[in-house]
Amino acid sequence: MPRGKPISSRDEVNRLNQLYDDYWEFILKEYPLTATYLGDHRYDGVLEDASEEAFHRRVAQSRKYLDQLSSIKKPFSKPDLLNYELFERELEDNLEAAKFRPYLTPMTQQSGLQIDIPEIVTYHPFGSLLDFENFSSRLRAFPRLVDQVIHSMRTGIRARIVLAKVTAQKIIPQLEANVVQDLKKLDLYKSVENIPSVIDSTEAVRIKNDVEEAIRQSVVPAFEKLLAFFKDEYLPACRGDVGIWSLPDGNERYEYTVRHYTTTNLSPNEIHDLGLKELSRIHAEMRAIVGRIGFKGSLQDFISSLRKDTSLYNTSAAELLAGFKKILEQMDAKLPLLFGRLPKAKYGFREIEAFRAEAAPDAYYYRPPEDGSRPAYFYVNTFQPRQRPKYTMEVLAYHEAVPGHHLQLAIQQELTDLPRFRRHGGYTAFIEGWGLYSEELPKRVGFYQDALSDFGRLSFDAWRAARLVVDTGIHHKRWTRERAIQFFLENTALSELNISSEVDRYIAWPGQALAYKIGQLKISELRSRAEKALGAPFDIRKFHDELLGDGALALDVLENKMQSWIDRESGIHS
Repeated sequence: MPRGKPISSRDEVNRLNQLYDDYWEFILKEYPLTATYLGDHRYDGVLEDASEEAFHRRVAQSRKYLDQLSSIKKPFSKPDLLNYELFERELEDNLEAAKFRPYLTPMTQQSGLQIDIPEIVTYHPFGSLLDFENFSSRLRAFPRLVDQVIHSMRTGIRARIVLAKVTAQKIIPQLEANVVQDLKKLDLYKSVENIPSVIDSTEAVRIKNDVEEAIRQSVVPAFEKLLAFFKDEYLPACRGDVGIWSLPDGNERYEYTVRHYTTTNLSPNEIHDLGLKELSRIHAEMRAIVGRIGFKGSLQDFISSLRKDTSLYNTSAAELLAGFKKILEQMDAKLPLLFGRLPKAKYGFREIEAFRAEAAPDAYYYRPPEDGSRPAYFYVNTFQPRQRPKYTMEVLAYHEAVPGHHLQLAIQQELTDLPRFRRHGGYTAFIEGWGLYSEELPKRVGFYQDALSDFGRLSFDAWRAARLVVDTGIHHKRWTRERAIQFFLENTALSELNISSEVDRYIAWPGQALAYKIGQLKISELRSRAEKALGAPFDIRKFHDELLGDGALALDVLENKMQSWIDRESGIHS
């Protein structure tokens, strides 16, 4: 029998790399806003096809890629094998998610076209005439997108797969904000307020009129139509119960989202109990700080006093932004003590847009584009600054910017040896687990000097532990929204504004909130394991560089990778 090429042959690996490229090209074409955001401008003139047909086409394509993958022999080399296994995992997850027909609920108060479209102005380029023409073309495509979404949601009503009423109600003011007489009130209008001088003045007048007309004739009427649909048809059909269990396939859905977001096989009951156990541990640490401060009374009394003390809160948006900038400047200077590799990409600051600030979190991070044409952004919610405490600003900045999301996500995008589905993708348990792990990390280099700031750090940790209890409570144990809010009030130091916003987020996004604490616990466990195994030679910079060096991995894959590193390092130092 003649011997063929070995299965680790370059040909097979080349076929795999081509498959990864084909997949990513497909993703960019299917999701043109993502392409623009990442700095790929081939699809700047179009919006995605949100029809049911397009959904089924994408599912069929995932199946096709999986079939092609299975026809290629698994490679021998570790990096190539890891790419293969992560690609297979991603495709299988795409197919499992598709069973639940996500196109039937295309909007929540956190996501959907009512947020995506106004936000285009923050990353669509406006440097040339073609850029403006593409933008206008996108705006004119908006009514079609709205019609597709309405059609899908009507199908959802018939299938009894609808949003909880509290979620749908939060979307209505977001839609109303885009139904205006005065176009200058819209974020979309900002695109033509400063047309660059390189564009001929006659053309500048033409393009300004064209964009204005597209907003007036296409965007505003389409939002009006969607708003009427929401009020007249959708809201009356929504669920009164907030838990995902109240959908026809609710229990199966939740089991999937738990696996998807945690990359573990933990059951909802196990996660619920883990949250209670973590809360107990964190509360003990919080009580120790209360004792050191000299407060006489219970932890609850102390938290209540914090909520009432107006001197502990910001007075203006300007104060909030300035405070964050100062905190992060100081942290930037200390990063070389914790990391050998730092990202080339920089980050800037932005305020969360007014039209969605009320339903938005305190802050979040937007990664930079692949082409380096603009920085990453640390978005700050300046809505009602008097409800935003100063003592949680450190922990929030560390999570969202550095050493949190910016370190991890910007470095991941710069790992040019990885296929693009890994550079721009990844697992929530790792990404958010890293963000939460990063909240404590600055203590190692002298931060959280103020006892209240350290209490703020612990209060954020308690918040993530409470999420394990509340998310499983709502979606598995059939808690009401009121019970979830009460649990947060009793177990965390969050303001009431934040608590109701958070609980509504978990209602809209089942399972996602579980990723943070479960990811953090795994990363912390791996560091403890490495410190114990390596002893004095343990170098936290090497540990972090290794941890971040393959992008955001599923937690089981991360554990295997880090154990191999510990074994190698132990051999070096033995």
